Amino acid sequence: MSTLDDLKKMTTVVADTGEIQEIKKYEPTDGTTNPSLILKACGLKEYQPLIKDAITCGTSKEGKTDLDSIMNRIFVNFGVEILKIVPARVSTEVDARLSFDVEGSIKKAHEYIDLYQKASIDKNRVLIKLASTWEGILAAKQLEKEGIHCNMTLMFCLAQAIACAEAGVTLISPFVGRIFDWYKKAEGRDGYPPDQDPGVVSVRQIFNYYKKFGYKTEIMGASFRNVDQITHLSGCDLLTISPQLLKELSDSETPLDRALSAEQAGQLEIEKVAMNEKRFRYLLNEDRMATEKLAEGIRGFAQDTVKLEKLIQTLL
Repeated sequence: MSTLDDLKKMTTVVADTGEIQEIKKYEPTDGTTNPSLILKACGLKEYQPLIKDAITCGTSKEGKTDLDSIMNRIFVNFGVEILKIVPARVSTEVDARLSFDVEGSIKKAHEYIDLYQKASIDKNRVLIKLASTWEGILAAKQLEKEGIHCNMTLMFCLAQAIACAEAGVTLISPFVGRIFDWYKKAEGRDGYPPDQDPGVVSVRQIFNYYKKFGYKTEIMGASFRNVDQITHLSGCDLLTISPQLLKELSDSETPLDRALSAEQAGQLEIEKVAMNEKRFRYLLNEDRMATEKLAEGIRGFAQDTVKLEKLIQTLL
């Protein structure tokens, strides 16, 4: 039994890649993508048919092209391919440039779901990925009411997590590695003991809060830098892991114990926070790391979306 086999017994493992062959190799339950992963995959020869199909579908009989339609189709094409391999769900990300646009985010989600349904994919197998801004959370709240499930990304603090849970979103993706990166740089350190890793501590805090107060929203730790961060969050609802770290876990035979427990969380003394927009914005502003990493993450995903658009335009 590998460490990865042990992890799968207590946590749903998700492949953090847009590369189909890597997903096949490690047999995760779910798949997740973002603009950066799709951009990387689009540069590989084997995925050119997915791009060509999107361009064909986004080109009218008169030869006019609709870049927005082509981009939608590319993201959904990759999602459909991933769903041929994973037994559960795939996450498809809304354009980061819509992170502060409630109506625009909802419209984009509807476009994705419509394309998935035309490909005979049930909407329950799709998670719409949105940035954990206040506007993103409002969009997710509306989508969840419509039966469209959401995955809240670019999450760096408890305030974001609480707002998402109270909005009734299906899943959140707190970013372990990016939190780790920020503190390592801010504090001038080379690293941390795994149980004191700021990213691990943040997800553990969210996990304990959710389980203490009975929230149904699932927690998917994301953005890992090393295997220790993963093993110290075993027992988390889901963990999305890169192919490189999946290989390390698969090659390891170190036995793995449960690190997070809903039963233990239920016994902790935790104060409940009443969340509203004013408190959300204030608490987020008070957290320098979360404020900076959220803004940086939105910029990064938006830049990779623009790069992908430029790549597509060279092929038109």
